[in-house]
Amino acid sequence: MKFAPLADWTDEEVWDYIRANDVPYNELYDKGFKSIGCAPCTRPVADGEDPRNGRWWWETGAPKECGMHCAIETGGFEHELAALLGHNGNGTA
Repeated sequence: MKFAPLADWTDEEVWDYIRANDVPYNELYDKGFKSIGCAPCTRPVADGEDPRNGRWWWETGAPKECGMHCAIETGGFEHELAALLGHNGNGTA
């Protein structure tokens, strides 16, 4: 069972709570990173840009999730690793 107590909070509600309660947060948010994951799959986004555009930006028409959350039919971890390493799918770069 997965429990997500903040799932129905808006971004504004989360940041209001963080500021009001002095909750520590990742400093990358202050540098334009709005959706933070592993280093090779994360980049900052411009103001007003969809926060998920900073994740897996090289993927088109694929789920914007890391390989651990994708079914094998949609690429899975092996597909993401190949993309990061620059492989073209047949074992060569």
